[in-house]
Amino acid sequence: MTRSISKGPYVDPRVLKKVLGKRPEETGVIKTWIRRSDIAPEMVGFTFGVYNGKTHIDVLVTEDMVGHKLGEFSPTRKFLRHGGKMQKEIDQKKKESEIAAAKTAKASVDTKKK
Repeated sequence: MTRSISKGPYVDPRVLKKVLGKRPEETGVIKTWIRRSDIAPEMVGFTFGVYNGKTHIDVLVTEDMVGHKLGEFSPTRKFLRHGGKMQKEIDQKKKESEIAAAKTAKASVDTKKK
């Protein structure tokens, strides 16, 4: 749920203090644990290391991100893949195509040697 218009966006003062008066080229990755902070226009161009509960994920802030939260760009859950019969068939086709590509590459190397 978004904040009311009368309150305005919430930009954490600690994050804003690290950005104000500095240039993105000179500043490295700014590590932060504050996922709830909104992205302000002053943050555009900076790279933030946003903590996802395990590691800091680098997030390069662009103009399209203004108004969103920092935590939106640092997922906390790792998607592995969907399972089931359909996924097994896709994996099987991929494996077969890799084997076929390897065989053709080996055949072309063998013909070049002769």
